Amino acid sequence: MNAPAPYEPRVPSDSMPPGRAALSVTWAALPFLSLGYATPFTFAAAALWRRSPHLMISTAAYVGVFATLLLLLPDMGKDDGAERAAGVLLFILGVVGCAHAFIIRRRVFDPHGLSAVDNEAVVERVKRRRLLRDKARDLAASDPGLARELRIGRPDLPRQYNDGGLVDVNHAPVNALTLLPGITPELAARIERVRAETGGFVSAEELSAVAGLPPDLTGDLSDYAVFVRSH
Repeated sequence: MNAPAPYEPRVPSDSMPPGRAALSVTWAALPFLSLGYATPFTFAAAALWRRSPHLMISTAAYVGVFATLLLLLPDMGKDDGAERAAGVLLFILGVVGCAHAFIIRRRVFDPHGLSAVDNEAVVERVKRRRLLRDKARDLAASDPGLARELRIGRPDLPRQYNDGGLVDVNHAPVNALTLLPGITPELAARIERVRAETGGFVSAEELSAVAGLPPDLTGDLSDYAVFVRSH
């Protein structure tokens, strides 16, 4: 079976370190947890931190709503209209402010998306694919029949075995040969023609020499090419 696909974050906070993700959620929840009273201060802190025009405008808007609410407080309990207006303003500060904060929290706490860059995970994936290629190449050398049955090096065919991205130079069609590093459609056509004349190749060095490929391609071809024997 194919190896499981690398884990991909399903929600934005997954790609941030746990501490930063927790801080971003706490920041975004403050408007709701404070019933709206902390909303202007929440956005003001973010605006001072990031110096973002969007955050500055948002802060000014929430400060205006908050100031209006404060003006209505003395009339609370005396004027039904003031109570309804205050309720609407609190809804804006608490619920709308919280939703707004959750929408932009990634921009506040990870504006350049750097938390999503996991170099160690990338390195491990590359190493794993290299190991898969080495194992598949060893299997092809020791048991060509099994390699053909597993379709090692045949990205053009449906298969379950994960060979790490190998291409079988002795059997793959032209379009699959172009998946090899530096192999253009013209070079792939030349490889196919020479392969038909010679019956195949045994190594990247022989392939480069017999098919007249640029010498600087040999190293990359050695990493991604496999030469499965026909019999």
